[in-house]
Amino acid sequence: MKKLLGAAAMAATLASPALADGHGVKIGVFLGFTGPIESIVANMGPAAEMAINEVSESGALLGGKKVTAVRGDTTCVDAAAATATAERLITTDGVAAMVGGDCSGVTGATLQNVARPNGIVMISPSATSPALSTAEDDGLFFRTAPSDARQGQIVAQILQEKGVGSIALTYTNNDYGKGLADSIQMNFEKQGGTVTISAAHEDGKGDYSAEVGALAQAGGEVLVVAGYLDQGGKGIIQGALDTGAFDTFYLPDGMVGDSLPAAIGSALNGSYGANPGTDSPGAAKFASMADGFDGTSAFAAESYDAAALILLAMQAAGSTDSAALKEKVFDVANAPGEKIYPGELAKALKIIANGGDVDYVGASAVELIGPGESAGNYRQIEIKDQAISVVGYR
Repeated sequence: MKKLLGAAAMAATLASPALADGHGVKIGVFLGFTGPIESIVANMGPAAEMAINEVSESGALLGGKKVTAVRGDTTCVDAAAATATAERLITTDGVAAMVGGDCSGVTGATLQNVARPNGIVMISPSATSPALSTAEDDGLFFRTAPSDARQGQIVAQILQEKGVGSIALTYTNNDYGKGLADSIQMNFEKQGGTVTISAAHEDGKGDYSAEVGALAQAGGEVLVVAGYLDQGGKGIIQGALDTGAFDTFYLPDGMVGDSLPAAIGSALNGSYGANPGTDSPGAAKFASMADGFDGTSAFAAESYDAAALILLAMQAAGSTDSAALKEKVFDVANAPGEKIYPGELAKALKIIANGGDVDYVGASAVELIGPGESAGNYRQIEIKDQAISVVGYR
């Protein structure tokens, strides 16, 4: 049961000088604006900022506080650069909490080396490594995307339904890639499938002929590429097509984006995959609200929701302090309470201020479970006519 702050107590809290002095709140938008998923982050960043702007313009947060987004680049792959950026966001820019990171390795490094020592909440929209479910986090880390433990089940189900009996598997050589590859292999073999090879690849190479050669020699009906669409994953696919090693590819979440079919061309038609997504009313509303970015892009909805949860938790805590707001994230994310969708953040803030209860459904049908992560919804896609086509939801 949620612990509610009474209307009178909340009113008194909001009237205190510390919260009614008009000082603004800064939220870090800590994503890979450069790097191997920058084409996806190009939609994630503005989505998070849309939620922040919505709250700021409402004037309903903590007695009228304005909210500002401060961007920080994780690079997705460089842990040293990411932690340095996070330190700057916290110590120089003074952010109260962070949306992010995005890729699992930099997220884990930042959590341990920066967020925990400084006591700062992180809500990631896209870091999916199963290892993050059990990471020591002092209650500071949450994510609006499901773990790859769940994604592995989805991949295996889709491959089975397609009648695929054997796969070759390649993954980017980091926490995300290894965790996802292990989950895919375990689930696919559990249902009787054969994994002919599971091999890592490095990002940033100009030539993937050796990696493609090993995958081709092992064989398989489909090549599963657990990589990044703007980096090694794209290089592997192009090399496999150029040599005729494979002609059909399974695309997990890090490979789902418009830039991949645009880069590969018609040869990618017929490939398929999935990424977190839902056909909920909130998703449709969010897509219609998106201005200047693609609201249907991978992890855009989760980014809006991550920012929204931070701000609603602040309101529920009556404080911008991460030590207080971390205790309220589950409360605002889950039932009971009035369901809240995109565009309704002002309404939610007012309900909370009046001592009421909200169940934030948001753009991605948020429902947080034990490790502080989304229970998991996926949209299934196929590449048709050199474009992503949504064919179902799970």
